[in-house]
Amino acid sequence: MKTIRFKSLGLPLATLLLAAASCTNLEDKVLDGISSDSGLASDVQLDPTAALRGVYTSLNGLADQGGVYALEEHPSDEMMGPTRGTDWDDFGVWRKLHQHTWDPSHEQVANAWDAMNSAVFRATQVVSAPNASARVKAEAQFLRAFFMHYVVDLYGQVPFREVTDNLEANPKVFTRSEATDFIIKDLEAAEAVLPYGAATAASKGAAQFLLAKMYLNKAVYKNDPTKPAGPFTFAKADMDKAIQYINALKAGGGYSLQPKGAYFDNFHWENRSRSKELIFTINKPQGTDVGSVRNRYYMTLHYSQPPSGWNGFTTLADFYNSFDKADERLGKAIPGVTDVIGVRAGFLAGQQTDAKGQPLKERGGAPLIFTPDININYATEAKGIRVIKYLPQPGNFDNIGTDYIFFRYADALLMKAEAIARGGTDPTGETAASIVNGLRAIRGVAAKTPIDDKAILAERGFELYWEGVRRTDQIRFGTFNAPVDQRSQASPESRALFPIPQRAIDSNPNLKQNAGY
Repeated sequence: MKTIRFKSLGLPLATLLLAAASCTNLEDKVLDGISSDSGLASDVQLDPTAALRGVYTSLNGLADQGGVYALEEHPSDEMMGPTRGTDWDDFGVWRKLHQHTWDPSHEQVANAWDAMNSAVFRATQVVSAPNASARVKAEAQFLRAFFMHYVVDLYGQVPFREVTDNLEANPKVFTRSEATDFIIKDLEAAEAVLPYGAATAASKGAAQFLLAKMYLNKAVYKNDPTKPAGPFTFAKADMDKAIQYINALKAGGGYSLQPKGAYFDNFHWENRSRSKELIFTINKPQGTDVGSVRNRYYMTLHYSQPPSGWNGFTTLADFYNSFDKADERLGKAIPGVTDVIGVRAGFLAGQQTDAKGQPLKERGGAPLIFTPDININYATEAKGIRVIKYLPQPGNFDNIGTDYIFFRYADALLMKAEAIARGGTDPTGETAASIVNGLRAIRGVAAKTPIDDKAILAERGFELYWEGVRRTDQIRFGTFNAPVDQRSQASPESRALFPIPQRAIDSNPNLKQNAGY
């Protein structure tokens, strides 16, 4: 048996070898190649069911505060990562994201690229396995589409290798348009096979949600690649398809909005049993240490707040001030949390208190008062309004069993409202206003008029803040490059796409750097 050295997809070689070997029984150990007689990826034998479990594990990294999540949130109008003395400097990686000054060597840009392309590769192995059942193949097709849609959205081109390709050849590269068509085809195939089911696995509902999202964003992904910030022309046919898939999801999936007063049950450590909104999540049994939501509260809470947080990321004052003060989503005390550890859900502003209502203090003894004013280059301990979306479980901060959410029913309804507002026709007769104002009523706020682009983008922010979708939304609505707090000038149009990491271009000449980098 000979050792074949192969060209990577534009990833570190070790990443792809680990992806293959982690789900495969190889006859010998090879450090820099795959053992094979012909040099084809299809020569790597695997158990499709076991390999599929390996693909699901690739979801876990998306719950981290870096990688894809960082790229979707920090450059937007709802998050920033200020440096506090020497804390959170990290060579400026967080500041550069918010200020749109990243380059092809940026750590988080490279990390997200590696993780998503590696996951696509692993899923392709399962899809192509000759002994995979129809169900296993469909789940792998959904997961491949899921991971690839992030590559399309963030980078605009996708390196891809079929298992029948020679491992020594440079992987081909899909354009953004070609990859969009590929994803839709994968999802259509998966949707036809998968049943509705639990949110913790690929399902018909999850495929319908992602199909609707792809059609909603199709104008962005099919646009002139030199104009990633638009303007975009949203075709009625695409909006009708988005509506079609959301209507199918509504009719068959059994999903529903949480009732008034129960918004934060979506993010409770018992969210799998409490919420009817969950469409696709990470399956997170309590006590396991993968795919955990713990960083979502650690990354923002102060050192003096249980569980003694990392005192990092904040929201922007303008975003916080855009909420109606009666909006449940703005924040509230949570029984079993606030009365035990003092932490509220939602946005944390002003004097912070313990479980008994006593004022907390900074490390130096000053009152712990979160203020909206902040300097991203140098911030003191209490600067910046914090956000708690996922609830910390008192007494179990590190082994919490919350399922991390990717797709939620409220998002599906807002996608439908947007598709209608962009010219789509709903055969059931709903309007953008009836959908948005119906949601607002449940969340405790008055109806709004008119329901135009500005109102829909705002509502998506109120409902989905810090859930990892804001950058994509802002690009679609044409606001991503606009000035915000701590970024005083409009950024170049090219910033609507991230650069291809330099090390990926160096390893695969079929990749071409995005315009503007």
